[in-house]
Amino acid sequence: MTITADHDYDDLPRLMSLMTGDEKHDFAATSTLDVLWVLYDRVLDVTPERAEAKDRDRFLLSKGHGPMAYYAVLAAKGFVPEEWLPGFGSYGSPLGHHPDRVLVPGAEIGSGSLGHGLPLAVGSALGLRAQGLTDPAVWVLIGDAELDEGSNHEAIAYAGAAGLDRLHTVVVDNASASHALPGGIAARFEAADWSTTTVDGRDHAALYEAFTAPHPGRPHAVVARVEPKNAR
Repeated sequence: MTITADHDYDDLPRLMSLMTGDEKHDFAATSTLDVLWVLYDRVLDVTPERAEAKDRDRFLLSKGHGPMAYYAVLAAKGFVPEEWLPGFGSYGSPLGHHPDRVLVPGAEIGSGSLGHGLPLAVGSALGLRAQGLTDPAVWVLIGDAELDEGSNHEAIAYAGAAGLDRLHTVVVDNASASHALPGGIAARFEAADWSTTTVDGRDHAALYEAFTAPHPGRPHAVVARVEPKNAR
């Protein structure tokens, strides 16, 4: 088994093409590709060598349907071997249709059920605070449709009130939510005293600026807009 970490962004389509079969949810995957790359390439303080370090940043993929982009980025950064990719979704492969934290190196949570990732991220941020670990950041990537779930709204309200300033949420907005949010997605977070910004989810420079924007004393939400799901 060979693990290399010398890939760049332009190699991600090739890595994703190695994953074939039914139930790929390829649009769900490609909608997250640029967000994932900018996070792992330029923002997150976590590497394969530090995947268990107490002071690592935590990334939680709540949008766990169609994790092809996630697996491609993990392979590009050396968390999993490229040789695993062709077996995606097959019996016995560690790379399932939903990521499994026990099987996938670097995965912080098992995911796929809508609405659970943000509450888990809140708990992670609280746990780090309770241990006096103030440097690690907690990042969670959710889809806009997950905001249909009440569990997320409870998590948003609590995180703002608790001032969890090491908590960061990225909402990939591909216009797939069933229920519109008055004022838009960012307004829901702002109402709970979060710092927010809305950007083009394909623009790497804009994503990096949004991800690294200061937000003292408040959790931070980035709404990354991509092409609508039903526009394909």
